[in-house]
Amino acid sequence: MDRGFNTTISNAFLTDAGISQLDLLQLLPMAACIYNASGKMIFYNEAAARLWGRNPTLRQANDIYDAALPCYTAEDLYLSHDAAMLSALIKEGAPCDDWQVVMERPDKSKVLLKGTLLPLKDKNGVTTAVLHCFQEITVTTAALQEIDEHIARYTHLNEELKRSEERYHKMIEEVEDYAILMLDKSGIIQNWNKGAEKIKGYLESEIVGKHFSIFYLQEDRARHLPERLITEARETGKAVQEGWRVRKNGSRFWGSIVITALHDAEQHVIGFSKVTRDLTEKKLAEDKIRQYANELEFQNKELEQFAYAAAHDMKEPLRKIQFYNNYIFDNSGLLLPEKAREYLMRSISAASRMRGLIDDLLTYSQASSFSQEMVETDLNEVIREVISSHHDIIEKNNVIIEADQFPVMRVIPFQFAQLFDNLLGNALKYRHPERQPHITIRAEKTAEPPDVRNTDFADLCYYRFSIADNGIGFEPDYADKLFELFQRLHSQPGITGSGIGLAICKKIVLNHHGVIKAYGNPGQGARFDIYIPCE
Repeated sequence: MDRGFNTTISNAFLTDAGISQLDLLQLLPMAACIYNASGKMIFYNEAAARLWGRNPTLRQANDIYDAALPCYTAEDLYLSHDAAMLSALIKEGAPCDDWQVVMERPDKSKVLLKGTLLPLKDKNGVTTAVLHCFQEITVTTAALQEIDEHIARYTHLNEELKRSEERYHKMIEEVEDYAILMLDKSGIIQNWNKGAEKIKGYLESEIVGKHFSIFYLQEDRARHLPERLITEARETGKAVQEGWRVRKNGSRFWGSIVITALHDAEQHVIGFSKVTRDLTEKKLAEDKIRQYANELEFQNKELEQFAYAAAHDMKEPLRKIQFYNNYIFDNSGLLLPEKAREYLMRSISAASRMRGLIDDLLTYSQASSFSQEMVETDLNEVIREVISSHHDIIEKNNVIIEADQFPVMRVIPFQFAQLFDNLLGNALKYRHPERQPHITIRAEKTAEPPDVRNTDFADLCYYRFSIADNGIGFEPDYADKLFELFQRLHSQPGITGSGIGLAICKKIVLNHHGVIKAYGNPGQGARFDIYIPCE
């Protein structure tokens, strides 16, 4: 043992503590050692050396004690031979009477130690050193075996933990599609993986130690966006955001970021994890799709305006054609040869159909407009007016119509009147020639969603309106095509139509954020269901 150094250094501490001789401790059968106020060992006796199984070297007083032997508590907690516990004891100035560990000697044998740590104070009550007295506690072979098992289990678990940590850190370091980094409590970058280098362009040596706001645009830093994200993560546990970020070379990328708060055992925030993904290609594709959609919407509006203007302008020359044809027929029709009279009748009929087509085109253009205001409307009055407008054909064909009580809703009155008029008109037009026409108009509030794949139609409440008839029906495969422009239900002689009516119905329903579906079978009638979301 380096006695000269021990005595010189120790006497300075022991004199302040009121102890004059180290020989007294050397004569003790109990193991003893002394630590200075910094928690560093400055003296030990022969009994301590025997228990340790070695004579550690004592160097300068500020050096760490070099005889760090593995020690374990009864709960398998490994205690490294550092000064943390001693420093706390010195600071508190209170003795520790229940110190007990299992120590592993250099020859791998184990010994159970129990002892006391006693603060040594000067005349002013300041702790200047700590006296540590300890001795071996005899245990049975079975107890030692149990201790060995505990230590072996701890060692295995510790090795597994180290391997798991190594795999985790390796995985984080090798990930290239995500920038994964750690921030301290103030947002200073602590580590850097390959993904961060690939996405942001900085080497680890260039970025660690800098604030993560370096990746944000100048305008975002001016409005304190990085600080607000950190605050949100601290207060709520997580902050999620997408926006433009800046690479080292000054180029921009669209980043999707998640900042997650990290907590200690007492749930204090000790830092943050930050994961960033480069979604620039996705962002540019979405912007392009949005641009195309806006351009398409603009073109559709122009086309609708053109169709309206063209149809409106055609009405005047057509009106003159009808006027002149009717004038000739009324005043000279009987004088014309039979063939000429037949051609004149065909011309009048063609002009009448043209007038109907133009009117339908104008109605379709009006149905495409969103400028009309929705108002509270009693749909019962709308249904009554629609039925009244078809009074003659209803009475002539002895048609039975059953109508439910309808709700008051915010709708575009003119368009809803057009909707029910077209659907009732179809039910009357395509009645079965061999049975009495029977039409039912139903209304109900339901939570059952329509049978469509439109995920945007996700309201929890709907009004479902149905118009069903017992007419000639149609092929089920034709149900979706019915709502396309110029598609007609039937081409039988005597049944006329422009093929625009159901397209108008679909436009009106879409204007009200709803869905319309058609169901039918040949000879068994047809049913049209309309779903309008509740407010």
